[in-house]
Amino acid sequence: MVGMVTLAAPAVITALALAGHLTSVTPSGPTAPLEWSSGGPLTVEALPRVVYTAHRGGALEVPENSMSGLVAAYERGTAQVLDVDTRMLSDGTLVAMHDATLDRTTDRKGPVRALTAKEWRDVRLTPRRSLRNAWRPERPPTVAEVLDRFGGRVVLLLELKDRDGLVPLARMLRERGLTRSVLVNSHWPEEARRAHELGLRTQLWRSAAQLRHDEPSEWRSYVDVLDVDYKARDEDLARAVRSGIPHVWAHTVNTAEQRDRVLRLGCDGVITNAPGLLARTPTLVQARARTAGGGW
Repeated sequence: MVGMVTLAAPAVITALALAGHLTSVTPSGPTAPLEWSSGGPLTVEALPRVVYTAHRGGALEVPENSMSGLVAAYERGTAQVLDVDTRMLSDGTLVAMHDATLDRTTDRKGPVRALTAKEWRDVRLTPRRSLRNAWRPERPPTVAEVLDRFGGRVVLLLELKDRDGLVPLARMLRERGLTRSVLVNSHWPEEARRAHELGLRTQLWRSAAQLRHDEPSEWRSYVDVLDVDYKARDEDLARAVRSGIPHVWAHTVNTAEQRDRVLRLGCDGVITNAPGLLARTPTLVQARARTAGGGW
Protein backbone atom coordinates (compact mmCIF):
# COMPACT_ATOMS: atom_id res chain seq x y z
CA MET A 1 0.00 0.00 0.00
CA VAL A 2 1.26 3.43 -0.92
CA GLY A 3 2.01 5.71 2.02
CA MET A 4 1.29 9.39 2.47
CA VAL A 5 1.66 11.25 -0.81
CA THR A 6 2.84 14.81 -1.34
CA LEU A 7 0.68 16.39 -4.03
CA ALA A 8 2.64 18.20 -6.72
CA ALA A 9 1.57 21.69 -7.73
CA PRO A 10 -0.58 21.63 -10.90
CA ALA A 11 1.73 24.08 -12.66
CA VAL A 12 4.71 21.79 -12.08
CA ILE A 13 2.73 18.77 -13.21
CA THR A 14 1.64 20.53 -16.39
CA ALA A 15 5.23 21.51 -17.12
CA LEU A 16 6.29 17.90 -16.72
CA ALA A 17 3.51 16.82 -19.07
CA LEU A 18 4.51 19.31 -21.74
CA ALA A 19 8.16 18.45 -21.48
CA GLY A 20 7.51 14.71 -21.45
CA HIS A 21 9.60 14.22 -18.30
CA LEU A 22 8.05 11.00 -17.02
CA THR A 23 9.99 8.27 -15.28
CA SER A 24 9.72 5.01 -17.19
CA VAL A 25 9.07 1.87 -15.18
CA THR A 26 10.84 -1.00 -16.93
CA PRO A 27 10.35 -4.50 -15.56
CA SER A 28 12.60 -7.30 -16.73
CA GLY A 29 12.60 -11.07 -16.73
CA PRO A 30 9.32 -13.00 -16.86
CA THR A 31 7.13 -9.89 -16.51
CA ALA A 32 8.46 -8.35 -19.74
CA PRO A 33 6.02 -8.84 -22.66
CA LEU A 34 7.12 -10.99 -25.59
CA GLU A 35 6.74 -8.19 -28.13
CA TRP A 36 9.25 -6.03 -26.20
CA SER A 37 12.85 -6.70 -25.32
CA SER A 38 14.04 -6.81 -21.70
CA GLY A 39 13.11 -3.57 -19.99
CA GLY A 40 9.82 -3.23 -21.86
CA PRO A 41 6.51 -1.89 -20.53
CA LEU A 42 4.41 -2.87 -17.58
CA THR A 43 1.76 -5.45 -18.44
CA VAL A 44 -1.60 -6.48 -17.04
CA GLU A 45 0.03 -9.70 -15.80
CA ALA A 46 2.57 -7.71 -13.77
CA LEU A 47 -0.05 -5.86 -11.69
CA PRO A 48 0.02 -6.30 -7.88
CA ARG A 49 -2.35 -8.51 -5.91
CA VAL A 50 -4.73 -5.61 -5.17
CA VAL A 51 -5.05 -2.98 -7.88
CA TYR A 52 -6.13 0.66 -7.66
CA THR A 53 -7.42 2.22 -10.89
CA ALA A 54 -7.72 6.00 -11.19
CA HIS A 55 -11.17 6.45 -12.77
CA ARG A 56 -10.88 9.10 -15.50
CA GLY A 57 -7.56 9.92 -13.87
CA GLY A 58 -9.17 10.26 -10.42
CA ALA A 59 -12.09 12.57 -11.17
CA LEU A 60 -12.57 13.84 -7.58
CA GLU A 61 -8.92 14.89 -7.40
CA VAL A 62 -8.02 16.01 -10.94
CA PRO A 63 -9.90 17.22 -14.05
CA GLU A 64 -11.30 14.09 -15.65
CA ASN A 65 -9.74 12.71 -18.83
CA SER A 66 -7.21 15.55 -18.92
CA MET A 67 -3.52 15.17 -19.73
CA SER A 68 -2.45 17.15 -16.66
CA GLY A 69 -4.75 15.06 -14.46
CA LEU A 70 -3.35 11.81 -15.85
CA VAL A 71 0.20 13.07 -15.34
CA ALA A 72 -0.66 13.95 -11.74
CA ALA A 73 -2.16 10.51 -11.10
CA TYR A 74 0.91 8.87 -12.62
CA GLU A 75 3.42 11.00 -10.73
CA ARG A 76 1.65 10.58 -7.38
CA GLY A 77 1.83 6.80 -7.72
CA THR A 78 -1.47 6.20 -5.91
CA ALA A 79 -2.90 4.02 -8.70
CA GLN A 80 -1.40 1.21 -10.76
CA VAL A 81 -3.87 1.69 -13.63
CA LEU A 82 -5.05 4.89 -15.34
CA ASP A 83 -8.59 4.84 -16.76
CA VAL A 84 -9.46 6.96 -19.82
CA ASP A 85 -12.75 7.11 -21.76
CA THR A 86 -12.59 7.06 -25.55
CA ARG A 87 -14.88 8.54 -28.19
CA MET A 88 -14.59 8.95 -31.94
CA LEU A 89 -14.64 12.19 -33.94
CA SER A 90 -16.24 12.58 -37.35
CA ASP A 91 -12.94 11.85 -39.12
CA GLY A 92 -12.25 8.69 -37.11
CA THR A 93 -9.86 10.24 -34.57
CA LEU A 94 -10.15 8.68 -31.11
CA VAL A 95 -10.19 11.20 -28.25
CA ALA A 96 -10.34 11.14 -24.44
CA MET A 97 -13.91 12.04 -23.45
CA HIS A 98 -16.63 10.40 -21.36
CA ASP A 99 -19.82 12.12 -22.50
CA ALA A 100 -21.33 12.01 -25.98
CA THR A 101 -21.58 15.80 -25.86
CA LEU A 102 -19.11 18.55 -24.99
CA ASP A 103 -21.55 20.37 -22.70
CA ARG A 104 -20.59 19.13 -19.22
CA THR A 105 -16.80 19.17 -19.25
CA THR A 106 -15.72 21.69 -21.91
CA ASP A 107 -16.23 25.27 -23.06
CA ARG A 108 -18.23 24.06 -26.07
CA LYS A 109 -21.67 22.61 -26.76
CA GLY A 110 -22.84 19.85 -29.04
CA PRO A 111 -21.91 16.27 -29.91
CA VAL A 112 -18.31 15.13 -29.74
CA ARG A 113 -18.89 13.08 -32.90
CA ALA A 114 -19.54 16.24 -34.94
CA LEU A 115 -15.96 17.54 -34.60
CA THR A 116 -12.87 16.92 -36.70
CA ALA A 117 -9.38 16.51 -35.27
CA LYS A 118 -8.59 20.09 -36.30
CA GLU A 119 -11.67 21.40 -34.47
CA TRP A 120 -10.83 19.25 -31.44
CA ARG A 121 -7.63 21.23 -30.92
CA ASP A 122 -9.71 24.33 -30.15
CA VAL A 123 -11.77 22.65 -27.39
CA ARG A 124 -10.85 23.41 -23.77
CA LEU A 125 -11.67 21.30 -20.74
CA THR A 126 -13.16 23.29 -17.87
CA PRO A 127 -12.30 21.83 -14.43
CA ARG A 128 -15.22 21.11 -12.12
CA ARG A 129 -16.02 23.88 -9.66
CA SER A 130 -14.25 22.24 -6.72
CA LEU A 131 -11.00 22.07 -8.74
CA ARG A 132 -11.00 25.44 -10.48
CA ASN A 133 -8.69 27.21 -8.02
CA ALA A 134 -5.94 24.68 -8.67
CA TRP A 135 -6.37 23.63 -12.31
CA ARG A 136 -6.54 25.67 -15.51
CA PRO A 137 -8.50 24.92 -18.71
CA GLU A 138 -6.55 22.80 -21.20
CA ARG A 139 -6.97 21.01 -24.50
CA PRO A 140 -8.37 17.48 -24.08
CA PRO A 141 -5.98 14.84 -25.43
CA THR A 142 -6.42 12.37 -28.23
CA VAL A 143 -6.08 8.67 -27.43
CA ALA A 144 -2.87 8.56 -29.48
CA GLU A 145 -1.40 11.26 -27.23
CA VAL A 146 -2.37 9.29 -24.11
CA LEU A 147 -0.80 6.13 -25.49
CA ASP A 148 2.37 7.91 -26.53
CA ARG A 149 2.73 9.60 -23.14
CA PHE A 150 1.88 6.68 -20.84
CA GLY A 151 1.99 3.50 -22.93
CA GLY A 152 4.24 0.96 -21.23
CA ARG A 153 4.97 3.23 -18.25
CA VAL A 154 1.72 2.30 -16.53
CA VAL A 155 -1.16 -0.05 -17.33
CA LEU A 156 -3.96 1.83 -19.08
CA LEU A 157 -7.68 1.08 -19.07
CA LEU A 158 -9.41 2.49 -22.16
CA GLU A 159 -13.19 2.40 -22.11
CA LEU A 160 -14.97 2.18 -25.46
CA LYS A 161 -17.89 4.58 -25.57
CA ASP A 162 -18.34 4.17 -29.34
CA ARG A 163 -18.43 0.57 -30.49
CA ASP A 164 -16.93 1.37 -33.89
CA GLY A 165 -13.81 2.55 -32.11
CA LEU A 166 -12.65 -0.99 -31.33
CA VAL A 167 -10.89 -1.81 -34.60
CA PRO A 168 -8.93 1.47 -34.87
CA LEU A 169 -8.00 1.21 -31.18
CA ALA A 170 -6.75 -2.35 -31.69
CA ARG A 171 -4.63 -1.14 -34.59
CA MET A 172 -3.11 1.63 -32.47
CA LEU A 173 -2.24 -0.81 -29.69
CA ARG A 174 -0.65 -3.31 -32.07
CA GLU A 175 1.39 -0.59 -33.77
CA ARG A 176 2.79 0.48 -30.39
CA GLY A 177 3.33 -3.02 -29.00
CA LEU A 178 0.87 -2.36 -26.16
CA THR A 179 -1.62 -5.20 -26.53
CA ARG A 180 -0.56 -6.67 -23.17
CA SER A 181 -0.33 -3.32 -21.40
CA VAL A 182 -3.79 -1.87 -22.08
CA LEU A 183 -7.20 -3.14 -20.97
CA VAL A 184 -10.07 -2.40 -23.34
CA ASN A 185 -13.31 -1.95 -21.40
CA SER A 186 -16.81 -2.22 -22.83
CA HIS A 187 -20.39 -2.66 -21.60
CA TRP A 188 -21.20 -5.47 -24.02
CA PRO A 189 -20.06 -9.11 -23.77
CA GLU A 190 -20.02 -9.43 -27.55
CA GLU A 191 -17.61 -6.48 -27.78
CA ALA A 192 -15.36 -8.05 -25.15
CA ARG A 193 -15.30 -11.22 -27.26
CA ARG A 194 -14.41 -9.20 -30.37
CA ALA A 195 -11.62 -7.42 -28.49
CA HIS A 196 -10.26 -10.77 -27.29
CA GLU A 197 -10.32 -12.12 -30.86
CA LEU A 198 -8.31 -9.04 -31.91
CA GLY A 199 -5.62 -10.04 -29.40
CA LEU A 200 -6.43 -7.42 -26.75
CA ARG A 201 -6.74 -7.60 -22.96
CA THR A 202 -10.41 -7.20 -22.15
CA GLN A 203 -12.52 -5.74 -19.37
CA LEU A 204 -16.30 -5.98 -19.11
CA TRP A 205 -18.51 -3.66 -17.04
CA ARG A 206 -21.70 -4.94 -15.40
CA SER A 207 -24.19 -2.98 -13.31
CA ALA A 208 -25.74 -4.16 -10.05
CA ALA A 209 -29.00 -4.87 -11.88
CA GLN A 210 -27.25 -6.91 -14.57
CA LEU A 211 -25.26 -8.92 -12.04
CA ARG A 212 -28.48 -10.20 -10.48
CA HIS A 213 -29.06 -12.28 -13.62
CA ASP A 214 -25.56 -12.68 -15.07
CA GLU A 215 -23.59 -15.90 -15.15
CA PRO A 216 -20.06 -14.45 -15.32
CA SER A 217 -18.50 -17.89 -15.77
CA GLU A 218 -19.83 -17.79 -19.35
CA TRP A 219 -17.29 -15.04 -20.14
CA ARG A 220 -14.18 -16.50 -18.53
CA SER A 221 -12.65 -17.58 -21.86
CA TYR A 222 -12.44 -14.02 -23.21
CA VAL A 223 -12.70 -11.55 -20.29
CA ASP A 224 -9.54 -10.69 -18.35
CA VAL A 225 -11.13 -8.28 -15.84
CA LEU A 226 -14.76 -8.20 -14.75
CA ASP A 227 -15.69 -4.63 -13.81
CA VAL A 228 -18.53 -4.90 -11.26
CA ASP A 229 -20.78 -2.31 -9.66
CA TYR A 230 -19.79 -2.02 -6.01
CA LYS A 231 -23.49 -1.61 -5.12
CA ALA A 232 -24.21 -5.18 -6.21
CA ARG A 233 -25.48 -7.67 -3.63
CA ASP A 234 -22.94 -9.70 -1.68
CA GLU A 235 -24.06 -12.93 -3.33
CA ASP A 236 -23.71 -11.45 -6.82
CA LEU A 237 -20.19 -10.16 -6.13
CA ALA A 238 -19.24 -13.53 -4.65
CA ARG A 239 -20.55 -15.30 -7.77
CA ALA A 240 -18.45 -13.00 -9.94
CA VAL A 241 -15.34 -13.77 -7.86
CA ARG A 242 -15.97 -17.52 -8.26
CA SER A 243 -16.53 -17.23 -12.02
CA GLY A 244 -13.03 -18.14 -13.14
CA ILE A 245 -12.41 -14.70 -14.63
CA PRO A 246 -8.85 -13.81 -13.58
CA HIS A 247 -9.63 -10.42 -11.99
CA VAL A 248 -12.74 -8.80 -10.50
CA TRP A 249 -12.57 -5.06 -9.81
CA ALA A 250 -15.32 -2.99 -8.17
CA HIS A 251 -16.46 0.32 -9.66
CA THR A 252 -16.78 3.20 -8.63
CA VAL A 253 -15.38 2.92 -5.09
CA ASN A 254 -14.72 6.27 -3.39
CA THR A 255 -14.67 5.48 0.34
CA ALA A 256 -12.60 3.18 2.53
CA GLU A 257 -15.76 1.43 3.73
CA GLN A 258 -16.81 0.59 0.17
CA ARG A 259 -13.31 -0.63 -0.62
CA ASP A 260 -13.04 -2.83 2.46
CA ARG A 261 -16.39 -4.48 1.71
CA VAL A 262 -15.54 -5.46 -1.88
CA LEU A 263 -12.06 -6.67 -0.90
CA ARG A 264 -13.59 -8.77 1.87
CA LEU A 265 -15.91 -10.35 -0.71
CA GLY A 266 -12.92 -11.33 -2.85
CA CYS A 267 -12.50 -8.53 -5.38
CA ASP A 268 -8.83 -7.89 -6.17
CA GLY A 269 -9.11 -4.29 -7.33
CA VAL A 270 -11.06 -1.06 -7.08
CA ILE A 271 -11.76 1.64 -9.64
CA THR A 272 -11.95 4.97 -7.86
CA ASN A 273 -12.36 8.70 -8.36
CA ALA A 274 -10.25 9.24 -5.23
CA PRO A 275 -7.07 7.14 -5.53
CA GLY A 276 -5.09 9.51 -3.31
CA LEU A 277 -7.62 9.26 -0.49
CA LEU A 278 -7.82 5.46 -0.62
CA ALA A 279 -4.04 5.06 -0.89
CA ARG A 280 -3.62 7.09 2.31
CA THR A 281 -6.29 5.11 4.16
CA PRO A 282 -5.20 1.63 5.31
CA THR A 283 -7.45 -1.28 4.50
CA LEU A 284 -9.23 -2.91 7.41
CA VAL A 285 -6.75 -5.80 7.34
CA GLN A 286 -3.78 -3.41 7.40
CA ALA A 287 -5.27 -1.36 10.22
CA ARG A 288 -5.76 -4.50 12.33
CA ALA A 289 -2.19 -5.63 11.64
CA ARG A 290 -0.86 -2.23 12.64
CA THR A 291 -2.89 -2.23 15.86
CA ALA A 292 -1.59 -5.70 16.68
CA GLY A 293 1.97 -4.49 16.21
CA GLY A 294 2.50 -6.43 13.01
CA GLY A 295 3.60 -3.40 10.99
CA TRP A 296 2.90 -3.36 7.25
